[in-house]
Amino acid sequence: MGSTSPTLVKHRKVFYIPGYDPFPPRRYRELFRKESAAQAAISGYQIEMLGALEGAAFGWRVQAEIDGQKTESEFEVLVWSDIVQNSFHASILLTYAALIRTAWIYISTGALWRLMRLRKGPVIAALFPVVALLLQAAIAWAIGFLGWLVVDAFLSTIWNNGLAVGLVATGGAFLLAWQTLRLFKKHDGRIFAHYLMHDFAHTASQYGAYPTALTTRLKRFEGAIAGALVSDVDEVLVVGHSSGAHLAVTVLAALIREGHIPADGPKLAFLSLGQVVPMVSFLPRAHALRRDLKYLSTSDLTWVDVTAPGDGCSFSLCDPVGVSGQGTPQKKWPLVFSAVFTKSLSPERWRALRWRFFKLHFQYLCAFDRPRDYDYFQITAGPRALADRYEGRPASRSRIDHTVSRYTSTEP
Repeated sequence: MGSTSPTLVKHRKVFYIPGYDPFPPRRYRELFRKESAAQAAISGYQIEMLGALEGAAFGWRVQAEIDGQKTESEFEVLVWSDIVQNSFHASILLTYAALIRTAWIYISTGALWRLMRLRKGPVIAALFPVVALLLQAAIAWAIGFLGWLVVDAFLSTIWNNGLAVGLVATGGAFLLAWQTLRLFKKHDGRIFAHYLMHDFAHTASQYGAYPTALTTRLKRFEGAIAGALVSDVDEVLVVGHSSGAHLAVTVLAALIREGHIPADGPKLAFLSLGQVVPMVSFLPRAHALRRDLKYLSTSDLTWVDVTAPGDGCSFSLCDPVGVSGQGTPQKKWPLVFSAVFTKSLSPERWRALRWRFFKLHFQYLCAFDRPRDYDYFQITAGPRALADRYEGRPASRSRIDHTVSRYTSTEP
């Protein structure tokens, strides 16, 4: 597994594929700026951001000195936040329609019950927006009903027309309930019920197949990475976080399948972080993704999959190839291991983050105050290639790598 001749990386190109995130990509630049400085101070190395990339691509340049070696890395964010934004429903009614449809897809296909056999955390995360939105609807109905009682009682004392009183009271009740739902949506940034509902609805919208707009964008990603593979760098590293992990699988499988990997080019490596692959691969029409998982698992690129049981929003230590029923005797990847949040974070830091689920889901991109063998900044900006860094490292023994998905076909 990995390379037999270690490569000193002097120049690296990093492509970062975000998860389902509607925010501009500059948040990832600022996160890297802040957290890389913190990790460098903790671990005793130097890292400096040099400025933005030239041209239309969004990214930044980094120079690091680690273990006495200097490395320059270029980071490029492969943006699909506009597609995410377009998938958001402005209408509250459409959001509730998406809730019903998405719940039906996961329940009727049996995917929900299979996912529950893996990890409870991401399933709870998937059920949370359903429960939260239904609870909001119940509260809105209760407030509307109370309003109806008050208005009906008041108008009945001053108005003799029972029909008119009923119509006015009912209209007022609907208006009050609707305003309550609008208030919940306005403050969704605190509980993320609407956000998560849009996320799962987008994932399931085609029963596991990619929407057309996303397929087109992935081809653009493929072209960007193919260009880097013929440039003068030592390593091309693709990082996929959360939903970005399965998008990266599809892009990388296409690159290799279509012959875009030059024999004498830079090393190609893939780091998947906090992946939620089963949310897609367990659906009946995810034939293409399952095919790509199988293909990538037997390829010559290095694929390291890092999750952590402390991250309740990912399928921690679930081999995305194995649980999707795509394991073969030729399977080499991914190397699955844990970032071990409970040990790589101090007890004080762990207590501060333990119930901040979204923060923990992004911890892979952040500093650890008790770092072990996972350090995002050494991986993406340091002198060792991913293959060399984890050469000989055993996979986590507690990983799940047997078939759990009901749907394993790679052909429509």
